[in-house]
Amino acid sequence: MNARWKFVIAGSLILGTVGYLMASGIKETGVYYLTPSELSRKIETDRAIYNVGMKIGAKVVPGTVRHDVAAQTYTFRITDGTATYPVTYRGLAPDTFTDSSEVVVEGRLQQDGSFRATTLLAKCGSRFEAAPPQQKAA
Repeated sequence: MNARWKFVIAGSLILGTVGYLMASGIKETGVYYLTPSELSRKIETDRAIYNVGMKIGAKVVPGTVRHDVAAQTYTFRITDGTATYPVTYRGLAPDTFTDSSEVVVEGRLQQDGSFRATTLLAKCGSRFEAAPPQQKAA
């Protein structure tokens, strides 16, 4: 076997290994979140879903956010328009967390149907919009 074939085989092994590591790394970090409707359907088919770590993405129901400053606890409800779940989160909420923001909560569904979140991520509600045209002074 000449040096050229050894180089091709070694290069192929290295590229294959790197490709495998990249693919498995992307698969592990690409985490999917459930909507409240999807979670409701999962509960109907799999009763072992309780106390399992998961992420839920939804919108906060306006008027439901309660903040206990002393306990650093937030309670609110999330919905996707079809299903609604109460959420309890203990910690500091992001600055972008508002009464009607879109959130992703990570935690565990409790037996009573509430969701105990350990992580709260809020989508920034601002959008880049064109400034309104200025009127000329008369």
